[in-house]
Amino acid sequence: MSVGVVFDSAGTLLKTNRAVKNIKSGILLNDSPETTMLTFEDPDRILILLNVSSTEMMKVPPEKNLSEHLKETDVVFGISCGRKIIDAADVGTILFSDPVCRVIDLQEVIRACWQIVSKEAESFAMNSGVIINLRTREIEFTLAAAGYPFPGVKEMISALHQKGVAVYIASGDRTSKLELIADKIGIPRDRIHGVATPVTKARIITSLKGEYDVVVMVGDGINDLSAMRAADVSILTVQQKGERPDVLCKQAGYIIDDIRDVVPIIDKLNADVE
Repeated sequence: MSVGVVFDSAGTLLKTNRAVKNIKSGILLNDSPETTMLTFEDPDRILILLNVSSTEMMKVPPEKNLSEHLKETDVVFGISCGRKIIDAADVGTILFSDPVCRVIDLQEVIRACWQIVSKEAESFAMNSGVIINLRTREIEFTLAAAGYPFPGVKEMISALHQKGVAVYIASGDRTSKLELIADKIGIPRDRIHGVATPVTKARIITSLKGEYDVVVMVGDGINDLSAMRAADVSILTVQQKGERPDVLCKQAGYIIDDIRDVVPIIDKLNADVE
């Protein structure tokens, strides 16, 4: 039996710390709030990843308007998730014209993330972005996320490869960051799908079902729900602490609290077929 396994990244393969700043209230949350859940709370919110260097962003004058800086540098952005289908041009219009959000609003979340994760790991992947609101036409939140592999991830991937299992990553994270992670844990770069929205993840699963007898989706958040529904087998990992909606838990065929438990589940699937 041929098996393909698709993993989400942040919160699934990577222990992830997040920081979010509410632009209107000025409140900074650095206790790793779930950004996809925050996005899905309002149907008009869209989570946007920014292809920027965190190090270089910290050198920009803090009081400068963020939209002005992003427009001047012609930043590349990706639509990570949201409850509505939106045209990239419309996202760009909002992203490059917001009059309120400042560079310091992004610097604060980057700094908060770095201060926590740098104490836990020598190397980690950092992403930053914003949540825009289609209704108000503004940047509502800035955010940053930094993560490093959970214990045993590399060994788990190796064990799957030894069993002949094809391993993929489909994640809302930037492709360049995912490729660095893939190199570290042993997943071929041509099996990486970055800036994957929930709809895109489901399409990837559906496409892979034409190549493998069984396709498994492993994720940890609401943005993985559509892919789980499309998969032959769905695994929800709760190793990253946080609340999960009931609909996600009910959809999961398996719920695990250690990513290494994926291996015995695959063994069981093979045994059931035999």
